[in-house]
Amino acid sequence: MKENENISGMFVRFTNIINSLQSLNKCYTNSEMVRKILRCLPKSWMPKVTAIEEAKDLNTLALEELLGSLMTHEMTIKNHEDEEEQDKKKKKVIAFKSSTPDSSEDESDDEMALITRRF
Repeated sequence: MKENENISGMFVRFTNIINSLQSLNKCYTNSEMVRKILRCLPKSWMPKVTAIEEAKDLNTLALEELLGSLMTHEMTIKNHEDEEEQDKKKKKVIAFKSSTPDSSEDESDDEMALITRRF
């Protein structure tokens, strides 16, 4: 799998390679293709790969079922990244209260302490 490539794009490339190999009389079983796809995933996907290997029988796992599971995981990762990005944008907004020169020194000390605590 290439960097910044999604599961659908990787699967299309994989299918093209498998079809080309079949035309050269090199055929793979479903189990072999499932294992090859799991091996080609980046290191960030290793927890998901391990979960699939532990939970499912790779000898009977359909290629379409694997693809569906990987696409679901990809969408979940994307949603979490979007939520984190939105949270970061919300946290960056900081407003300070303006003060006038005639306010007393005690008030400014209290305001500074309040700002410091909030920060």
